[in-house]
Amino acid sequence: MSYSERFVFIVEWYDPNASLLRRYELLFYPGDGSVEMHDVKNHRTFLKRTKYDDLRLEDLFIGNKVNVFSRQLVLIDYGDQYTARQLGSRKEKTLALIKPDAVSKAGEIIELINKSGFTITKLKMMVLSRKEAMDFHVDHQSKPFFNELIQFISSGPIIAMEILRDDAICEWKRLLGPANSGVARTDASGSIRALFGTDGIRNAAHGPDSFTSAAREMELFFPSNGGCGPANTAKFTNCTCCIIKPHAVSEGLLGKILMAIRDAGFEISAMQMFNMDRVNVEEFYEVYKGVVSEYNEMVTEMYSGPCVALEIQQNNVTKTFREFCGPADPEIARHLRPETLRAIFGKTKIQNAVHCTDLPEDGLLEVQYFFKILDN
Repeated sequence: MSYSERFVFIVEWYDPNASLLRRYELLFYPGDGSVEMHDVKNHRTFLKRTKYDDLRLEDLFIGNKVNVFSRQLVLIDYGDQYTARQLGSRKEKTLALIKPDAVSKAGEIIELINKSGFTITKLKMMVLSRKEAMDFHVDHQSKPFFNELIQFISSGPIIAMEILRDDAICEWKRLLGPANSGVARTDASGSIRALFGTDGIRNAAHGPDSFTSAAREMELFFPSNGGCGPANTAKFTNCTCCIIKPHAVSEGLLGKILMAIRDAGFEISAMQMFNMDRVNVEEFYEVYKGVVSEYNEMVTEMYSGPCVALEIQQNNVTKTFREFCGPADPEIARHLRPETLRAIFGKTKIQNAVHCTDLPEDGLLEVQYFFKILDN
């Protein structure tokens, strides 16, 4: 990779002071990890070429949001033919579905997805009505096991994800292994169905076979017309809220954190990925304004990329879950409570892996904010 190789994107940034969408050319030099930006309208240099460690080549794809010096930029197009050819050709999205029999193993499966080079771009735990289940399995309508399929897929929560990488459809099918879990154990022992499936129907996870079926299925779960798809699974009782912060999601820690929460005896009753904007984050964090000196940095971190919100259930859950998360400062957590989430996964007081509800009376309110207000 030469020092001079560069990739160019057209990006948009919402300038809150002027209430304007501004458009820039973003140049990324993978040789030394530096960036530069030009103002498209005024043909002026906006940012001189500067080293910036928080941007990675794999973050650069159309539709993604990246943070450069705490500005959230949306990548809307390639800036030149070279970039389009090099980076644009093979990125694909497909649906990854964790079936009811394997939802308890979601952490392990997500860990495998991340380790195999996929980026999770959407995620939602949902429950299918009979009609939604029939729409989903429409290709199997004439099969003798159709009814059993419908009953099984609507028998409990599922987790639908949109995942992205080069040749995603084919690579996800490979990671899944043969449809029959028994055959998978013989022919593809490291595959998801070999590890977590039982038989041909209870086979842990699903992936579409073709570009067409991937598009059709993703439209069912994540409608592009702004509809919200199948219902989320939030119960809104005896609950508290946990948010896995953007830095932890982009560092590939989601699977590990989900396993740690489950292994500590908490039930994850709802889960969804959100791309929050600044206004939503400020609204959510309002109680900390003027109270916590890091308020502004906390806000910036939370909208810097996708976060994953969880509804956690257990008796007296807010207090016990907050204790399990540990002190807000991971350094202090490592000294005093080394087994807590922030001690294990946190980096700094801002990037401390998770947000959790502080006060028992706020648990339900915070869960409602994500699963009723933002998920509409």
